[in-house]
Amino acid sequence: MRLTYLTTICVSFGLLAACETTGGLGQSQDGAFAPGGVGSGENVDGLIVGHRLMAAGEYELALEAYYRAAGEQGINGDVLSAIGSANLRLGRLNQAEQILRRATEVDETFPPAWNNLGVVLMETGRYGEASRVFRIAFALDSGRSTQIRDNLRKALAKLEDPAYSEPEDEFRLVRRGPGFFQILSTPEIP
Repeated sequence: MRLTYLTTICVSFGLLAACETTGGLGQSQDGAFAPGGVGSGENVDGLIVGHRLMAAGEYELALEAYYRAAGEQGINGDVLSAIGSANLRLGRLNQAEQILRRATEVDETFPPAWNNLGVVLMETGRYGEASRVFRIAFALDSGRSTQIRDNLRKALAKLEDPAYSEPEDEFRLVRRGPGFFQILSTPEIP
């Protein structure tokens, strides 16, 4: 009985040590969660943490991580673009626009800053300026990003016809057996 108890304690300490040194058992380095396993005195890049928090929909926490990154790395186009994007997601359009304009001044060659500025301009109904900004982002990106290309296409369509609105497909999840889902488009209701 005593030997089993000691074995259990040793295994428990071994598992705790594995969690402490490797960031957790089976934890991926590129997942949607904030990086773990940081020892005392080490810092995790605030931009990485912020990007993961944005992907998880935690925009306020992402903004705090981006501010920390600004304090650690200084103000650059990438940090400003990230801060502007978080403000955009939080609905703070005026702040987002000011910060994203500053990001494009600091680094004129950073396509995400131009793209996100274009999104703000679209949200505020300035389609002409948005299409110009998306063209800059598209040129800087050499047309590689489908997101920028789609944003440019939408801005040009809005510029030609301000009443233009792209149809939105609504999707629902359908369960297909244990743990499997199939995405189906919902039919349009006349």
